[in-house]
Amino acid sequence: MSRQRKQHSKQFKLDAINYRKEHPDLTQSECAKNLGIGVSTLARWESQYRDHDGDIPVRGSGNYESDEAKEIARLKRELRDAQDALDVLKKAISILGKN
Repeated sequence: MSRQRKQHSKQFKLDAINYRKEHPDLTQSECAKNLGIGVSTLARWESQYRDHDGDIPVRGSGNYESDEAKEIARLKRELRDAQDALDVLKKAISILGKN
C-alpha cells in the first residue's frame, strides 16, 4: 500500500516558518509536532525560505499561481477528456456503420 504525500499550500509553509520565528522558546521538533508536520519538512521549508530571499518556491499538483490558473488547468483536462470520448464514439460509429 503506497503512502500519499500531503500537499501543503505556500501560505501554510510561510505560516509554519512564521510560527517558528514567533516561538523561539520552542525547539524545531516541538514546532513541527505542533504543526503536524515532520521535522525534516520544516527544516527544508526554512532552508528554501532562506535560499529564496523570504519566499518558498512551489511546484507540483495543486499548486497554482492563481485561481484562474487552476480553473484553466481544470478546463483543459475536461476538454481533453471530452475529445478522447468523442474519438472513441467516432470509431464506434465507423465500425458499426460498416455492417
